[in-house]
Amino acid sequence: MKTEILTAIEENKERFYEISSYIGANPELGHEEFKACKILSEELMEHGFTVSVGTANLPTAFEAIYDSGISGPTIGIMSEYDALPELGHACGHNLIGTMGIAAGIGLSKVISKTGGKVIVYGTPAEETKGGKVTMADEGIFNHLDVAMMVHPLSQTEKSGTSLAMDAIQFEFFGKAAHAAASPHEGINALDAVLHTFNSINALRQHITPDARIHGIISEGGKAANIVPDYAVAQFYVRAGSREYVNELVEKVKKCAEGAALQTGAKVISSFYEFSYDNMITNDTLSDTFTNALVELGITPEEIQERSEGAGSLDMGNVSQVVPSIHPYIQICNEPYACHTHEFREAALSKQGQEAMIIGAKAMALTGYEILTNPELLEKIKSEFTRVKNK
Repeated sequence: MKTEILTAIEENKERFYEISSYIGANPELGHEEFKACKILSEELMEHGFTVSVGTANLPTAFEAIYDSGISGPTIGIMSEYDALPELGHACGHNLIGTMGIAAGIGLSKVISKTGGKVIVYGTPAEETKGGKVTMADEGIFNHLDVAMMVHPLSQTEKSGTSLAMDAIQFEFFGKAAHAAASPHEGINALDAVLHTFNSINALRQHITPDARIHGIISEGGKAANIVPDYAVAQFYVRAGSREYVNELVEKVKKCAEGAALQTGAKVISSFYEFSYDNMITNDTLSDTFTNALVELGITPEEIQERSEGAGSLDMGNVSQVVPSIHPYIQICNEPYACHTHEFREAALSKQGQEAMIIGAKAMALTGYEILTNPELLEKIKSEFTRVKNK
């Protein structure tokens, strides 16, 4: 049956190349990915999946189910396809989206023999207001036995961790005045922002090494001779666990409240993007995927050990409710960073497409192992329960 899976993906790889190229040439921002959603979901329908678009009331999300009708595990595979402003697919989501459907299609060819079902999820807007956050909150993933996706990178790497994150905004309201003629009549909202930054800079000395607080001034006034009556600062607060992020956010709020008190301004805080939870890699599931890569000809020496989280992923929210992995597949020979022009070109290259097929095959083989090995699934679930109960 493994041969059937690999043959199905191999026989359709030219079509998968076309799809990833089409998405790459037509980049769409989060929650605007109508072209990508259409081509991916329609390809799944062509292969017998039952597809519904608009999952969790997200217009560019979809759920595609291939059900054997026989009792068995449910495998969830994630597809991302949003692009970045100006840079296009500089994070390789054209490959991720296509990799997800390719894996699902390959696995579907044997599921009538193994039992169970495979579900491919179209998950929009990972870069901003992550679709997986909404879908997880709506309980979309609760019935899955495992969930997985593969991300392109400059090296092949085991699934690791990511940082939990809150995106918090502070709006300061002061009082305008002529900065030269009557500054004493004004309340400077920009000063409140600057005091907030200075307080947060002092706070950094007293946070754990995994934590990150970084921000910008998105509104700082209109003219140098007017005391700014409105100013806005936006921050990302990150750490290795959701609990610590929650604690840090309260401290950051105190920094802003203190700045408002110092200047006489008023402050309103809000979250301007969705909160991401930290990624919990299921090691048993990760080992199964790594074994699949080796089976496909990737040597163990080429597979880097898991990295500690530096960024944040909405896959983290999925990993809080179901055993999950988020490994990486090498698409270029140079150490290009994600979110760069160079990485975008790598995601459009033939090498990138070939890596996409390897990632799809490895996910499909991983799904097959879970469908046919009850002891493995029990080990995966036991690990998940043990880690969550810590």
